[in-house]
Amino acid sequence: MSILVDLRVKNVIIEDDNLAVEIMDGRTIKTLLAWFPRLFNASKQQLNNWQISGGGYGIHWEEIDEDISVEGLLRGAISPDYKKTITTN
Repeated sequence: MSILVDLRVKNVIIEDDNLAVEIMDGRTIKTLLAWFPRLFNASKQQLNNWQISGGGYGIHWEEIDEDISVEGLLRGAISPDYKKTITTN
């Protein structure tokens, strides 16, 4: 028996303080916007202005210069900008 795993982005949902990424294999990856300061500080309009990138395996927000990969979300990786904000305060 083989299991098909398709990690390409199907949809992005931003609600409250969360980012949810639906992927083609049926799973949804949900994380906190706070882990991505550029997203956390963006307007609702900016957040909703995303596009699928990286051959389908990433999400790009042109206006706020943010890129997130499905692989990174699955690994639990957070933005390097988040690390800078917690170490400098």
